[in-house]
Amino acid sequence: MYARDAGVAVGSAAAVCFPADAGEVAAAVRVALRHGRPFVARGSGTGLAGGATPLDDPVVIVTTQMNRVLDIDTDARVAWVEPGVLNLDLSRAVAHLGLHYAPDPSSQQACTIGGNVGTNAGGPHCLAEGVTSAHVLAVDVVLADGSATRLGGLEPDSPGYDLRGCFVGSEGTMGIATRVAVRLTADPPRVATMLCAFDSVDAAAATVSGVIAAGVLPAALEMMDARITRAVEDFVGAGFPRNAEAVLLVEVDGLDGGVDEQVGAIERVATANAATLVRVAADETERALLWKGRKSAFGAIARIAPDYYLHDAVVPRTKLVNVLRQVYAIAEAHDLIVMNVFHAGDGNLHPLLVFDRREPGVWDRVYAAGTEILDACLSAGGVLTGEHGVGVEKRDLMPRMFSADDLDAQARLRDAFDPDGFANPEKVLPRGSRCGEMQRVPEGAWI
Repeated sequence: MYARDAGVAVGSAAAVCFPADAGEVAAAVRVALRHGRPFVARGSGTGLAGGATPLDDPVVIVTTQMNRVLDIDTDARVAWVEPGVLNLDLSRAVAHLGLHYAPDPSSQQACTIGGNVGTNAGGPHCLAEGVTSAHVLAVDVVLADGSATRLGGLEPDSPGYDLRGCFVGSEGTMGIATRVAVRLTADPPRVATMLCAFDSVDAAAATVSGVIAAGVLPAALEMMDARITRAVEDFVGAGFPRNAEAVLLVEVDGLDGGVDEQVGAIERVATANAATLVRVAADETERALLWKGRKSAFGAIARIAPDYYLHDAVVPRTKLVNVLRQVYAIAEAHDLIVMNVFHAGDGNLHPLLVFDRREPGVWDRVYAAGTEILDACLSAGGVLTGEHGVGVEKRDLMPRMFSADDLDAQARLRDAFDPDGFANPEKVLPRGSRCGEMQRVPEGAWI
């Protein structure tokens, strides 16, 4: 159970412990160090890059029992929470106050705030609101030597280096979060959720660029291609058109007049790109069903095949059409099924390679296709990850994006937090990231 996260990498743990508070986290770290064992922090295990996969028998420190909302300051719109609080449970806890926690990964019913901090998670509504780092004010941390400290603060601008910003997204390589101060967001007075359907992926992608070019910044702008749309509709019955080659889920919020104006602008752009359907959810029930469909996408693919391999590279919006064409071509060349569901507004692609791992030789094809897809995204001016993190699965591809000097700087920052390398070793940075030690990954290789 604890030998892997939701990614494909599998490891093994020497021991698994379940601390109930920060003191027990620190004690677990100190015990691990006394025995010369590294340690790995783990939340719900919903990560998709092997960031919580235990390599070389470390101690796995699971924070799911630390699941209390500790304090809510409605005036400052700040909540202190433990790392095991589920993302959706936090929003539920403050809903009666007219507030919510904005970052909402598709796994929000299961993923924890601590895990979100570790990967700097995003979600559909981060187009306008920003990813986790924009909503974390301070983090109480147990460092790699078992000591405790606070990074960041509740002040508008803390003096000195932004160590909070370094920690968010560090994937457990700089310590373990034990308390997190998060920013809460006021619920908008009105929300409109639109469903647009198209006869081609190109037309849907062109609409994405057109909406932003029209001066509209939606709260969310999601895209699904034909295969995933049909799988979701079979699974959830959300009301997506089964004959569409692509659909967009667009949400805008704000005051009545502004929402009406944005809905009209989006409708005009979609119609200009030959949309076959433009519909606004009639009520909260329909809106919730549309979002249930979008956030059930990864579960729905089990109707197609038992396994999937998922990336989350980011490309410029203007390159979406070209990169998507390459993604389909790469999958076809390797005789694989690919489905695309992604945060189109910020170009955060989620190509799903769907397969059955029992098929002889299929892993080689999946890995090769995954690497080629990442290469296509990087060549288009993109980056390796938008929200899932690097973990172990993208670690050895980091030299494709960063120079030796870049990697050396990152390694030195990591060493400042964990000089002995006990905190989640072998993750994020490839071996030999110091200048002069890095060996570049050959083109087309998968390590």
